[in-house]
Amino acid sequence: MTTSCVMKLLCQATRNENRHAKRFFGTLLTQTPQKRVFSPFWVVVLDPRKSTVFGLAQPFCTAEKSHTEPKRKAAFGSVGRRIPDRILHLINQDGESLGNMHRAEALKLMDQHDLKLVLLRANADPPVYRLMTGQQIHEEQLKRAEKKKASPKAETVQKELSFSSAIAKNDLETKTKQIAQWIEKKYHVKVTIRQAKNSTTDMFMIFDQILETVAEKATYLSKPRVAREGVSTCTLRHMSDKELKAYQKIAEQKNSEAKKDENEDLKSSELHQ
Repeated sequence: MTTSCVMKLLCQATRNENRHAKRFFGTLLTQTPQKRVFSPFWVVVLDPRKSTVFGLAQPFCTAEKSHTEPKRKAAFGSVGRRIPDRILHLINQDGESLGNMHRAEALKLMDQHDLKLVLLRANADPPVYRLMTGQQIHEEQLKRAEKKKASPKAETVQKELSFSSAIAKNDLETKTKQIAQWIEKKYHVKVTIRQAKNSTTDMFMIFDQILETVAEKATYLSKPRVAREGVSTCTLRHMSDKELKAYQKIAEQKNSEAKKDENEDLKSSELHQ
């Protein structure tokens, strides 16, 4: 009887085990596959009865970042031995093309001739590099600095003055001084003159007087013209470096001629005495 009871218990345990196994594996087989996502957090549970501890971790990702910072334009100079481009187009120190080559070959040429490697065009395919001496690099840097300094500004300030043709002499001198200050700052100055009632003053003569006062630095941007009946206008600007040199040259020639005439007059007066 004991044996039969043990056998019954064994059979019951076997049936229960098979039933639980079927339920477990059946659930796994019928479960739909879910997309796995790497979470940027890791979780550590120290004790089920205690609170969960979280820690931030960088998720693994092979894709490039969507918000990349724009590359800043590198200053002109030697790149050293760090060349990110595997294949490049090389130009020698005399400006002659050496064709496309591996960066190791370019470094070898650089070491052989004791030169420096400079990136000229990064966006070309392949990128263009040039072998240069330290003196060549320095001269090119100076040229670029001068070119940047001499480049015209995007906006030019324009000032305006308006007065009557019957303006007093003192007031005109004050206006002219103001114009000279603005010209010194390289502003454009628009001058408008209104013809006074019963005035016979030539407005164009006033423009010439103003220009003569600031002739060492200023010239006409737009020459005097009649804007409308009884109103004339012109615009003055600062002279360029080239114009200033030409003006100074002419002024020196006039001075030398004037001195020459004075000397001749003195000699003639001495002879007549």
